[in-house]
Amino acid sequence: MASILDRIAGPADIRALSRDELHQLVKEVRERHIDVVAEKGGHFGATLGVAELTVALHHVYETPRDKVVWDTGHQSYIHKILTGRNERFPTIRTRHGLAPFLRRDESEYDVFGAGHAATSVSAAWGIATARDLNGDDFKVVALIGDGAITCGLAYEALNNSGHTKRDFTVILNDNDMSIGPAVGAMNKYLTGMITNPAYNKVRSLVKEALHRVPTSFGALMEEVAGRLEESMKHMLTPGMIFEELGFRYVGPVDGHDLDALVETLGRVRNLSGPLLVHVITQKGKGFHLAEEDPWTWHAASPFDKITGHGKKKVSATPTLPRYQKVFGTGLTELAGENKKIIAITAAMPDGTSTDIFSKAYPDRYFDVGIAEAHGVTFAAGLATEGIRPVVAIYSTFLQRAFDSIVHDVALQDLPVIFCMDRAGIAGEDGPTHHGAFDICYMLCVPGMTVTAPKDGIEMLGLLRTAVGHMTGPFSIRWPRDAVPAEVPAIAQIASVPYGTWEVLRKGEGIAILATGTMVAPALEAAAKLGEDRINATVVNCRYLKPYDRAVFEQVVRSHAAVLTLEEGALVNGFGAYMAREIDVFAGSRAVRVDSMGLPDRFIEHGTREELLAEVGLTTAGIVARVRSLAETTPIRRAALESA
Repeated sequence: MASILDRIAGPADIRALSRDELHQLVKEVRERHIDVVAEKGGHFGATLGVAELTVALHHVYETPRDKVVWDTGHQSYIHKILTGRNERFPTIRTRHGLAPFLRRDESEYDVFGAGHAATSVSAAWGIATARDLNGDDFKVVALIGDGAITCGLAYEALNNSGHTKRDFTVILNDNDMSIGPAVGAMNKYLTGMITNPAYNKVRSLVKEALHRVPTSFGALMEEVAGRLEESMKHMLTPGMIFEELGFRYVGPVDGHDLDALVETLGRVRNLSGPLLVHVITQKGKGFHLAEEDPWTWHAASPFDKITGHGKKKVSATPTLPRYQKVFGTGLTELAGENKKIIAITAAMPDGTSTDIFSKAYPDRYFDVGIAEAHGVTFAAGLATEGIRPVVAIYSTFLQRAFDSIVHDVALQDLPVIFCMDRAGIAGEDGPTHHGAFDICYMLCVPGMTVTAPKDGIEMLGLLRTAVGHMTGPFSIRWPRDAVPAEVPAIAQIASVPYGTWEVLRKGEGIAILATGTMVAPALEAAAKLGEDRINATVVNCRYLKPYDRAVFEQVVRSHAAVLTLEEGALVNGFGAYMAREIDVFAGSRAVRVDSMGLPDRFIEHGTREELLAEVGLTTAGIVARVRSLAETTPIRRAALESA
């Protein structure tokens, strides 16, 4: 049989297909997704679960004229394949290849960028409102799912938009059974009845007829009929909450029954909104391992599609664990010492390795869902009663809770511990997931302790310090990377003295103030610079705030130039902070200050190594910057004189 997918240049071709051809397209596009991700790696289970829904959407709606707003972009791989990007699909998540999430500048079919969860309903309502203000005529659909309905932003949008009677549709992709899958013959009947044009016409005619009955009697009859209809609907369907928010509820619909989806969406498209269509899907559908274990197969490294085993070569040298695993293990061990310690995460137990903690101490573990702000304020409440809450959230996702950090934690001097995974360059997930801004936003919060460990041992030492710190919030950041050396049990690791720096190499002329992941390349760069007879001091600035005043003053007094290093945004980051402090302390004595970090732009996707090299945060980049400084400051002369 000839490939139907090869004939699809865009959604217009999907709309021309027969029903049988649509079924074949679903099979082919699902296999295409499995083949490419098995070879290249990437998000997996969520997109497999919406294969039928994606095909149905592009078959029923006139995209791109009709606007489909996707949520949590890892649902959108098959959408990309079907919207003119099939040939480039193997480049996904690679440097200069397709983005892993939705990008407005990548395709006209990517109506709204999506990397963080629960943005679709708000954005879709904004687009629908703009449509009406502009006098345009097209349909707007928001597709939310894969746990995003747990996010407060989704409820805010539903609450704000449902009462307006504005025409737009929300599709709830329920792949986690969080609402409760009420399926079966009765529900299919109700769905068919609610979306059937004849039913809706009769419903309207009955209301009109009732209005023509004498006022007192007609109003009573309409009220009774309305209550009966609502009571039956609420009793037999799980949509009451959406109906109360102002949405007409449709469903639940089997998200893997392509014919039912096409028929339901076809009817819904001809109705006026706001509407909510409840679609039940299975995450990982079409790949048995992902169906059996959807959590593990949310994303995948390259694998053998038959066995599911990873394709990475087995190294003779044991690989070191990632920071997140060291953190999860260490936190769990520390909780054995202190019964007041509890762990909080926001729908990322495996990503933060707090799943290790959850198995050991289930009563002291809280996954709040995709609700970062709630998680932070929840932690603040715990802290008022003497509990030691450890909030483990990706740096990029914690941005969503900034107000809670300021207002609910810092303003009240509450000792909440923030543990930020994926700080700095996150790799192939790209700009939506790079943790570029946590140094900036934590430094500006009064009373916040801001730290960045140089390795896994120091990370656990800072964690121990944080648990004992009772006079305000404390933050620790680490990268999406392996630790540079083996890490012992936390019982063997001492706390890191509060507010201290560590001079790792004494030199003169130039001092390198390095933070976190930049300490190791700074030391390597200093060794390399010795070949040029440039003798650099290297300081591990593990406490960014408060900083070590004694070491700071000694460094500024004895060096002609200072270079700061951070794997975070340069604008308002550690370098900017140090430049101001050095200027105030040095006074009339000129000290050259330069900073290296992430530039004032969003960093694209690629491997961590590629991106760090691109922005110069490598040993070679540091060497080049110091050599450049040596051309305009007394660094080289001082080194030569001391040689």
